[in-house]
Amino acid sequence: MTTFGERLKDLRLERGLGQVALAKELKVGKSIISLWERNQCEPTLSNLISVATFFDVSLDYLAGKED
Repeated sequence: MTTFGERLKDLRLERGLGQVALAKELKVGKSIISLWERNQCEPTLSNLISVATFFDVSLDYLAGKED
């Protein structure tokens, strides 16, 4: 089972985005993206919704409940 951080990184790389570019899109700091991708910090619900909306995926997908 993949983690949120792994899924986020995969989605980001599929779009050809760097951490800084994604951080700007989501209106968070670059360090937050790095922490999320390394599973050292969990996003708030509002940030999860922003990620899901930006990448057009479900919250269940981000949580690892679906492929």
